[in-house]
Amino acid sequence: MRRTAVAVVAAALLASLTACANDAASTSHSGAAPAGQSVDGPKVKIMVGGLDKVIYLPAMLTQRLGYFAEAGVNVELMSEPAGVNATTALLAGDVQGAVGFYDHTIDLQAKGKSVESVVQFSQAPGEVEVVSSKQADAVKSGADFKGKKLGVTSLGSSTDFLTKYLAVKNGVPVSEFSPIAVGAGQTFIAALQQGSIDAGMTTDPTVANILAKDLGKVLYDMRTPEGSRAALGGLYPSSSLYMNTDWVEKNKDTTQKLANAFVKTLKWMSNHSPEEIAAKMPADYGQGGADQYAAAIKATLPMFTTDGVMPADGPKTVLAVLAAFHPDVQGKESSIDLAKTYTTEFVSKAAAG
Repeated sequence: MRRTAVAVVAAALLASLTACANDAASTSHSGAAPAGQSVDGPKVKIMVGGLDKVIYLPAMLTQRLGYFAEAGVNVELMSEPAGVNATTALLAGDVQGAVGFYDHTIDLQAKGKSVESVVQFSQAPGEVEVVSSKQADAVKSGADFKGKKLGVTSLGSSTDFLTKYLAVKNGVPVSEFSPIAVGAGQTFIAALQQGSIDAGMTTDPTVANILAKDLGKVLYDMRTPEGSRAALGGLYPSSSLYMNTDWVEKNKDTTQKLANAFVKTLKWMSNHSPEEIAAKMPADYGQGGADQYAAAIKATLPMFTTDGVMPADGPKTVLAVLAAFHPDVQGKESSIDLAKTYTTEFVSKAAAG
């Protein structure tokens, strides 16, 4: 079991934090049982930094498969256009869980907050740095970021973190390029088309749309473990269910039910084709049609774990990335207790069960 015990700081310090943003309107979806059935269990609200993003696919898929109900927990899934609302809502106690990037647990610990990843969905970022077709000859690596306008979902997001790291790693200080908040989906695509950004970081299904329309080319592909190692120097655990450590400690039975449901979904994903996965998702998630959506899932599928367990060396990579540029983490590496940023207690029991 891994736990965090760090003093609480003002929520205002966390205004810059965000899980990856999404261009969809705020929505909520109940994870209730099928019609005619009721779940006599605890109610949990989980906010997701973009329910229609493939990197967060396990959240909605678990609901669609009926695994929340089967585990005996009533889950309400909520989606926000800006993932900062997911973190803020979690810290305020408005929701009990957030689905977003693991790196925020480290950032939050540096700010004195106690949050941990309970189920680790992925071992790679699932993000892609796409360069505009018009700039493809001028931007061939992070070394060419100097003076460029680089799209991120929102400032302080994980896409912002990763973009800054790719720049610094390639010798470009963060002061020498302009991060531009452009969201995801259609707002990202519009920014690329209009020249508001020269390149940017986003996920599927947005990536699939960009490539299909020949609006951009892939510069860094971090949808696979191999791509993560090449770009970031190791596995980079990203999408996860993270929760306040104090809440987890007081609600172990409910947390176990959530872990049981999510681990079952991850196993299901590993045994089914992209087409079968796509068929379970809401029809409107496939922005470019069923075939393109299935292709987007196929490209991103390698990032997911099959058991919800944190990759052994993943946290070290994430800390190294943040320490390279993040003012709240830089120089504090020795004081960050990575063992307290995640727990394997619940996924281990889910696997055993």
